[in-house]
Amino acid sequence: MRITVFGGTGPTGLLLINQALAEGHDVTAYARTPSKLPVHQRLTAIQGQLDDAAAIAEAIRGSDAVLSTLGPTTKKADSAPLVTGYRHIVAAMREHGAERLVVMGTPSIADPTDGKETKVSLMVTAIRKFQPAAYDAIVTIGRIVRESGLKWTIVRFPLLSDGPKTASVNVRRVGDKGGLRLSRANAAAYYLQQLTDSSQIGRAPFVTDK
Repeated sequence: MRITVFGGTGPTGLLLINQALAEGHDVTAYARTPSKLPVHQRLTAIQGQLDDAAAIAEAIRGSDAVLSTLGPTTKKADSAPLVTGYRHIVAAMREHGAERLVVMGTPSIADPTDGKETKVSLMVTAIRKFQPAAYDAIVTIGRIVRESGLKWTIVRFPLLSDGPKTASVNVRRVGDKGGLRLSRANAAAYYLQQLTDSSQIGRAPFVTDK
């Protein structure tokens, strides 16, 4: 497939791009600093900021799917551009007929199927209290994606680690039995699975290693 990746210069994004290329996909990576990307004959880098609607549209034109590992940081100034970027991504996908969208989320994006999980609730409460801009950004992104009309999946991550890729992951709801960590390698692999797996379209799974 031909896919467009946003957030490809981060640790998870780089793993995603490398795994996608290894599986034979053609990848377009939209990045502020393309020099951080690998060099590969099937990788096209497009430089741009998240407020550049035209460049984002160019990166998405011709793609079958968009995979984004973009998410809030601890810097308050990053939150508004991130929300703007997601609005541009959704608009460009509609314009160019790219329907499949897989984005990164966290349990701060609540889901109707969620149950109670004390440790997760404490994490969300702490983020809302101490990082309100990041909390508001991720919640707004969840709403933008859900209202997009696209074939979306919000992959909600727990704490990310640099652990290895394993044979399987725990795709669950908040409140189900499971851990609170996910290796970046597993996260990247799960993203790519969504290219051919339609079971999570319109859903927000909570994915952990165990």
